[in-house]
Amino acid sequence: MENVVITISRQYGSGGKTIAAMLAQKLGVNCYSREILKMASEDSGINEQLFGMSDEKIRHARWLRTLNRPYEGELLPPEDKEFVSDDNLFNYQAKVIKELAQKESCVIVGRCASYILKDYPNVLSVFVHADEEFCLKCAMERNSMSEKEMLRYIERTDKYRSDYYFYHTGKKWADARNYDLCLNSGKLGFEKCVEEIEAYAKIRFDR
Repeated sequence: MENVVITISRQYGSGGKTIAAMLAQKLGVNCYSREILKMASEDSGINEQLFGMSDEKIRHARWLRTLNRPYEGELLPPEDKEFVSDDNLFNYQAKVIKELAQKESCVIVGRCASYILKDYPNVLSVFVHADEEFCLKCAMERNSMSEKEMLRYIERTDKYRSDYYFYHTGKKWADARNYDLCLNSGKLGFEKCVEEIEAYAKIRFDR
């Protein structure tokens, strides 16, 4: 495959989504995040709201956080009683992500894309993180909360991302071994992170 796909996983407040958008703009490719939910909805015929509701179920159901159902790729037909199950909704998102990886160069944010595409030779997976002080500062610039409230929100969001990743992959979200490249945006800054990812991609794919 000639196209290159870069997946970005990120801690809340680390600027990972901003870095992904900057990288996509610099490379002249599309950046996909929640757009994948809409695309999965259009592909499956399932209401887009159900995809969002599935995310929220994992966010709030404590018992789900102790389970894991690693993605295997099977898609259930509309006549199956589990057609709109959480697992099948995720599988439709995974189908969209795989199709994107096959047809175009792009940047994909979150959605366990690093795991879904782990066996694809044209994929580079990145995890963006930063220390608490940096994440808090960045988050406070975008949200009107007290510092105490913001710290709790950051903790809850990262916990949700960790739970979501574990449920669908059986792996630990923040484990560096699950990614090709881990970057501390607090020390590098957003521009340097973009440069590092671009440089790594050039070496990795010899282009």
